[in-house]
Amino acid sequence: MKAIIPVAGAGTKLRPHTYTQPKALIPIAGKTILSFIVDQLREVGIQEYIFIVGYLGEKIQDYVEQTYPNLKTHFVYQNDRQGTAHAIQLTKEIVGADEVFIALGDTICEFDIREVIDSPTSMLGIKKVDDPRQFGVVEIDEEGKVLHAVEKPAIPKSNHALVGLYKIKESEILFDCFHQLVIENIKSHGEYNLTDALECMIKKGVAFDTFKVKHWYDCGKKESLLEANAVLLKKTGGLTVNPVLYVNTIIIPPVSIADNCVIENSIIGPHVTIGNNSTIKSSVVKESIIGTYTSLDEVVLDNSLIGSDAAVKGLSRTLNIGDNTEIDFG
Repeated sequence: MKAIIPVAGAGTKLRPHTYTQPKALIPIAGKTILSFIVDQLREVGIQEYIFIVGYLGEKIQDYVEQTYPNLKTHFVYQNDRQGTAHAIQLTKEIVGADEVFIALGDTICEFDIREVIDSPTSMLGIKKVDDPRQFGVVEIDEEGKVLHAVEKPAIPKSNHALVGLYKIKESEILFDCFHQLVIENIKSHGEYNLTDALECMIKKGVAFDTFKVKHWYDCGKKESLLEANAVLLKKTGGLTVNPVLYVNTIIIPPVSIADNCVIENSIIGPHVTIGNNSTIKSSVVKESIIGTYTSLDEVVLDNSLIGSDAAVKGLSRTLNIGDNTEIDFG
């Protein structure tokens, strides 16, 4: 089985951070979004990965090659973004006739991945949502088998949303359906969507079972990213490196503080992730994510997302600051 992880999106809802950093590499609970996904798949023995990259794709490639040097990896560039179906179609020659597990690169899900991988049928991850109009939606029967799949329906006939996890055994039929979408110009909301390809497969007789995810963390915007950071820190308990080195500082767990951080005269936590080589002095930080090589001095931050190589001094605000920024409110 090969894993396909599309990470070509520009992440417009997380700007200014995604001007300089791919969304999949934003830190959360001590890891990157991409690492949560890859580590989960590695646990069940998947060793070959196809990353569909685009905007800032070289950063994704550098990160993967440095972090996972023993994995077999491929990088496919989607320079013209025309939707998820168009993106995955680019992997056809690499996939061949192998089974695939597709995991969209901007969501973290908790589910029984071993049960899904071992299932003899193709499977789609779903979760009930209050407003399914912004998602791909499936109609299922009493046994959990998929009857129809529709992308962002104006009048949904179901509240079972697709969460971005797809195990597909019939990959050749999947790629045939991608080709059919292009030939017949079948688009949803101006793009070639994977959901429409799934509907095509259903019409060709492919049977899809469903599996429900326990938790679904959408990391596509600041508010949900910070919420996911807090929940995941609670689950993992966080991690601090050599807390005795934090001079006159109170740590309120759970927090995750990476290597080589200097923290003095501060209160950190709860629910804070700090990247490596950052310096925090005379500050209070809670419910926030702080990037790498960032400096905070005499600040009070709550529900804030601070990028890497940023410097903030002398304020009490809620911020959304991108990389390579320097702000002095003194």
